Amino acid sequence: MVKRKEAVEVKAVDLAVEGESVEKKMEKELEDLPGVGPATADKLRKAGYDNMEKIATSSAHELEEVADISIETAKKVINAARDALEMGYESADKIYERRKAVGRITTGSDSLNELLGGGVETQSITEAYGRFGSGKTQIGFQLAVNVQKPAGEGGLGGNVLYVDTEGTFRPERIRQIAEGAGMDADEVLRNIHVARAVNSDHQIVLVDKADEVVKEKNVKLVVIDSLTSCFRAEYLGRAALGERQQKLNKHIHALQRLADRHNLAVFVTNQVMDNPGILFGDPTTPIGGHVLAHAATYRIYLRKGKEEKRIARLVDSPNLPESECVFKVTKEGIRD
Repeated sequence: MVKRKEAVEVKAVDLAVEGESVEKKMEKELEDLPGVGPATADKLRKAGYDNMEKIATSSAHELEEVADISIETAKKVINAARDALEMGYESADKIYERRKAVGRITTGSDSLNELLGGGVETQSITEAYGRFGSGKTQIGFQLAVNVQKPAGEGGLGGNVLYVDTEGTFRPERIRQIAEGAGMDADEVLRNIHVARAVNSDHQIVLVDKADEVVKEKNVKLVVIDSLTSCFRAEYLGRAALGERQQKLNKHIHALQRLADRHNLAVFVTNQVMDNPGILFGDPTTPIGGHVLAHAATYRIYLRKGKEEKRIARLVDSPNLPESECVFKVTKEGIRD
């Protein structure tokens, strides 16, 4: 028994050493790329481009800016990273097998879950837009609690990154929802990691630098409430619209890569405006234009009904029909 225990310990040490050597090998991979020396590799890592995947999926202009290299060198670096990863086509059956790893977080309402095909899913961006008081933030709070439940109870057993851009995060409300679900409210609050974004650049950095926190804290849900608030406040007028949309486009794609890389769910809320061009019917239009409309995997339009009732309409989905459901916002949280 003693020899067996010693053998196991030796094996564990070997595996640990092997793991360290693999990590060191991964660290040196950046220097193997054409045009990337130690100084350039250090700049890339400090900017968050610390692995082949991030470099392969970046643009030449991004690398030119962060690593201070020419646009032609940046293109060579990206192409070499893509060759190293053997990025290309794969059969649909492999994608189907990978889709089996997708998890879902219950919203607290069976009808809302059914509308979303079983709940808010991982590897996707779910956007909820609507007027003030329509229940957007409340769904975000509910998901932040529910994701911490075990998989068999509608959660993913993971933690939360919560980016608050409007100053509306309320730990008191989280406690109410957690207690309504019969959970330890103090433990639930400890598992939600909140950042208050002061502007759009800060918001972008919080997402770009999230990889390490996601791995360290076992994060399974990222909530941004709201996605467009800072962008809307800073980029005023038609002259600034192009720059705003470019930054927003890059930001939303960074969120999608985060969701894919770590098999986590992203839930974002969005503000609205009244479209003056619509004379008949509902003029409510989400902010973000086509950039956000194309990037969100699931898009829900929320409306306030009588008393505690809310109406949710699934506006866009790659695999679900457009339909509506009714749910309630109660003291205990989202309910049917």
